[in-house]
Amino acid sequence: MFKILVIDDDPIVRTVLKKTLENQGYDISIAKNGEEGITQAQLLRPALIICDWMMSQVDGLEVCRRIRTDPELATTFFILLTARGAARGEEEDRVRGLDAGADEFISKPIEMNELKARVRAGLRLHQLNQDLQSQKEALETLNQDLQTQKQILEAELVEAADYVRSLLPSPLVGAVTTENLFIPSAQLGGDCFDHHWIDEDNLAIYLLDVSGHGVGSALLSVSVLNVLRSQSLPNTNLCQPSEVLKALNHAFQMTKHGDKYFTIWYGVYHRPKHQLIYANAGHPPALLLSKTSKTGIQVKQLNSLDLPIGFLPDVQFEDAVLEIEENTTLYIFSDGVYEINQSNGEIWGIDAFIDLLTKYSWENTCNLNQLLANIFTLNAQNNLDDDFSLVKVNFG
Repeated sequence: MFKILVIDDDPIVRTVLKKTLENQGYDISIAKNGEEGITQAQLLRPALIICDWMMSQVDGLEVCRRIRTDPELATTFFILLTARGAARGEEEDRVRGLDAGADEFISKPIEMNELKARVRAGLRLHQLNQDLQSQKEALETLNQDLQTQKQILEAELVEAADYVRSLLPSPLVGAVTTENLFIPSAQLGGDCFDHHWIDEDNLAIYLLDVSGHGVGSALLSVSVLNVLRSQSLPNTNLCQPSEVLKALNHAFQMTKHGDKYFTIWYGVYHRPKHQLIYANAGHPPALLLSKTSKTGIQVKQLNSLDLPIGFLPDVQFEDAVLEIEENTTLYIFSDGVYEINQSNGEIWGIDAFIDLLTKYSWENTCNLNQLLANIFTLNAQNNLDDDFSLVKVNFG
């Protein structure tokens, strides 16, 4: 039942309005002056107030102004009873009433059918405002919940990124040296890499990138890393890249791993023979850079047309063999290294990345942190869209 407050210093008007509106099914309270009306309004929080304009001490305009300063009465519909502003030339009075916060006017003498209609209309608007306020509060609560969930998710992604980072290898020193860079994206991708000596002669070097983003991709990436690092692929010669990729493809079919697949570049360097054997499952090509006195920097892309791991069960992967000359550098990386959104809206691209590597290598200044700083100047956003993984291997 809607609560209505009648404020009028005329007892007859109060009585008539109270009886008329109670017959319409409303809960009616009355106040005999403006000050009492304000107090009643703050206590009752009525849906609608009918207030006389012309009252002694505190008139209807002042009541309206003070009511409108109370946030708890923001949706209360306010009707002014007045003989002012109805006739021609009295429009200024009506403007004053609207400026004070009145929603509607009823002229005296009061026509009861008009009063009933305007009360019904006012209560409809009040109810609409109440519904909107409730929806606003519900949306604010939902937004707070979403913000909380977002903060939890971001914290989990940071934790997951820290975990992935903790598993990555330390740089190698000795006859073969390495530098590594891993910068997780805002969403955390599925990059992982490693380099470790299988035995005293053979060095395994690999980098993989699981499809998608988030913790699921990172977990699969870590699972593959652990399988390779623990050398737990059954009946597999880890020095033979094609066999390794075949075993991984058998173990990690996407139909059994949340429809996620991954690309991988896997190579083995045989130190006594200065020989690199590699296979590539849908991954960006590794780059082999060597400096020659005649042509400057020679760049060789180590790619293949083999499918990513997990697409099809019976894929035959192929090996390629290269002789490694002295002072040759190998770079393996994920596509997040070169798929950089520039401020002009274009993707930077692998060709530009190769040009930058070549330039730095010719100047003997290819420090990975310097390279990263240069690439970040091209990025149009504060965060990377994908993981940034880059491994540099120097063959002494």
